[in-house]
Amino acid sequence: MDLFLLEKALLGLFIAMITAITVSKLRGKRFKLPPGPLPVPIFGNWLQVGDDLNHRNLADFAKKFGEVLLLRMGQRNLVVVSSPDLAKDVLHTQGVEFGSRTRNVVFDIFTGKGQDMVFTVYGEHWRKMRRIMTVPFFTNKVVQQYRYGWEDEAARVVEDVKKNPEAATGGIVLRKRLQLMMYNNMYRIMFDRRFENEEDPLFVKLKALNGERSRLAQSFDYNYGDFIPILRPLLRGYLKICKEVKERRFQLFKDFFVEERKKLASTTGVTNNGLKCAIDHIMEAEQKGEINEDNVLYIVENINVAAIETTLWSIEWGIAELVNHPEIQKKLRNEIDTVLGPGVQVTEPDTHKLPYLQAVIKETLRLRMAIPLLVPHMNINDAKLGGFDIPAESKVLVNAWWLANNPAHWKNPEEFRPERFLEEESKVEANGNDFRYLPFGVGRRSCPGIILALPILGITIGRLVQNFELLPPPGQAKLDTTEKGGQFSLHILKHSTIVANPKIV
Repeated sequence: MDLFLLEKALLGLFIAMITAITVSKLRGKRFKLPPGPLPVPIFGNWLQVGDDLNHRNLADFAKKFGEVLLLRMGQRNLVVVSSPDLAKDVLHTQGVEFGSRTRNVVFDIFTGKGQDMVFTVYGEHWRKMRRIMTVPFFTNKVVQQYRYGWEDEAARVVEDVKKNPEAATGGIVLRKRLQLMMYNNMYRIMFDRRFENEEDPLFVKLKALNGERSRLAQSFDYNYGDFIPILRPLLRGYLKICKEVKERRFQLFKDFFVEERKKLASTTGVTNNGLKCAIDHIMEAEQKGEINEDNVLYIVENINVAAIETTLWSIEWGIAELVNHPEIQKKLRNEIDTVLGPGVQVTEPDTHKLPYLQAVIKETLRLRMAIPLLVPHMNINDAKLGGFDIPAESKVLVNAWWLANNPAHWKNPEEFRPERFLEEESKVEANGNDFRYLPFGVGRRSCPGIILALPILGITIGRLVQNFELLPPPGQAKLDTTEKGGQFSLHILKHSTIVANPKIV
């Protein structure tokens, strides 16, 4: 950092300190704020709390400060909600008041300051984007149209694993093949395209760029510049990399997928009687002037991030838990063989006839929630919550993981026990009918991808369990299920090597 920039930063810090003290005193007179640790000028609670605002750390704060608490992260207010009743208030009762999304300096780059659907503020643009995305992605008709493709992709995974001699001996990193499967599942819907194998050059490039985007967005490394705007100049290099990654991704989306589909449509024609993929519907909306070309690319961005990786994380968690609980794996295999018959492969309609499979999926989503804090909410205007004042533009986190793992509400929540969803919690569903269990959120800003994720999870886990005995690698009693969190994600730290012994029918 040059001397001029250092002087400027120090001067800014001094001004910010005076401003923070003044604003803090003024706000203290006007607001009855939620409890929380005592903040210090400029930094708020950042130095006490640190960057890692993961679900477990926030649950510990809730135990100390209560069901709604306030953390001042630099100049940002962070409100954490940790009870079913308050979650209902934020997501349902006051769904409009808390229906917007807060972003940060990195997400502003990747979403074009809210030109997408997932991270835009609540309003007309969100309603329009949600409507345009619903028909081609989030209906039962889409499930029935594409479930054959999902079944085909799962069958190809089984075939490839059986062909790999390492799978039954030393083991393989199954996630790599499942990642290709998930890309194909979603790219079939989006573009009627699939990648033939893991070495496909376009798949390799796409996977690398999406991975870099996720790493940059989910990292805690840029928090200091987001929490304290005067330090933002120090993020120039980081933000430059983010912009470069975004531009390269969007160029790839445009050149190899969107434009290719346009060319195909212009030469062969796509009629209402023909099979339309999602991008056809979205380009029609563009042609009608409802959205622009950038919005089209941001829709592709949302699906690449919100649909592919999150479902993959859940599949990976489910497999890891079944490997570490062989008795549950055996019970699930017995159910499939008994209900369907030995060797009869699981299809999407079959998943509804397999209650223990459904319970395994529910339990995976409870204990290992892919988005444990949901996507952050925001109130544009001053609001009330739990008897406290919530200042405008506060970042509101619902700790959905703690709602589903609080021993006050669940029996032995630290145990992976699918039976709970057939016994004491038999009426609880993943769609948000119980505010203790919100893996996809609920209300206006809930995740519409639930309609795709649940059948894909059922088909994939069902096929793997019925075709293989899944084991830890030689010399290892269990898989390492250490968690790796991000800004609001949760995945397994180490992608495990898994032995897959083919079952003889």
